[in-house]
Amino acid sequence: MDSERRLVVATGLNIGVTAGQVVAGIAAGSLGLLADAGHNLTDTGAVLLALVAVRLTRRPATSGRSWGWHRSGVLAAQANAAMLLIVTALLGYAAIARLLNPSPVDGAVVLVVALVAAALNGLGAYVVGGGHAHAGAQGGHEHATGGLAHGPDMNLRGATLHLLADALVSLGVAAAGLVILLTGGFGWLDPAVTIVVGVVIGAYAVRLLRESTEVLLESTPAGLDVDALHADALALPGVLELHDVHVWSISDRLRAASGHVLVDGHPSLEDARVVGEAVKGLMGAYGIAHATLELECEPCAPDCSPQMSPRG
Repeated sequence: MDSERRLVVATGLNIGVTAGQVVAGIAAGSLGLLADAGHNLTDTGAVLLALVAVRLTRRPATSGRSWGWHRSGVLAAQANAAMLLIVTALLGYAAIARLLNPSPVDGAVVLVVALVAAALNGLGAYVVGGGHAHAGAQGGHEHATGGLAHGPDMNLRGATLHLLADALVSLGVAAAGLVILLTGGFGWLDPAVTIVVGVVIGAYAVRLLRESTEVLLESTPAGLDVDALHADALALPGVLELHDVHVWSISDRLRAASGHVLVDGHPSLEDARVVGEAVKGLMGAYGIAHATLELECEPCAPDCSPQMSPRG
């Protein structure tokens, strides 16, 4: 099943879960269920956004967009993370208000509905997240031929985060419902669980937001050791210096670079090209799919930095 079909299946699951939780939450008087329904509602939007991004990234490059729509997935991931943070903050506020003004909760309804929701959310996360391994395998194959770098797709990771978040919220709500059912008290657990799980979800959302922002700022990709790349380049035959290098990400899996290579002596065009291809091959080993190099026989002008560019 490709990523698009996975997202369609997850959307259907989320719509069903959200509708059921709204009805049950009102009937049981459970803020936890309503909070979970709110998360599921954002999940539906998140998965739909991810689906749109998947379709956009498949569009070919044009003269107006030479890199195509690769960054649409990053934008979707960033929007999903931001949306999740906003919803989590709103639900946290509602949970605090409920703690200050508690109301009775039907533990049996909460328990049953939350467990069903957790199962369906977990299934949705598995369906969407199952494409990560496939994407990684594709990335490895394409990287070997100068294609994408290794790693899960950030867009699908954002959608999966939403689904896993709701599965965790549902399990927490179910636990609270069980305690309320068995004891007839502890109604405060219902909103308290919402706050605790919201903090955990928020931490993961912040991480995804930071990662997507780094891509949009064209920072050096995380995990790419520019010092090691520089040292390996100098060890190549015919390379005296590698400088004015910039490495960035077009998307979370597609890396690009540019730089100047000072070659030894005054080689012929063909010999210089061999040196350049060797440097590009090295960059490919670092997961850089597209490298643009300027070959030089003399030291660069004073305004050309002799150092490899730092992050950003």
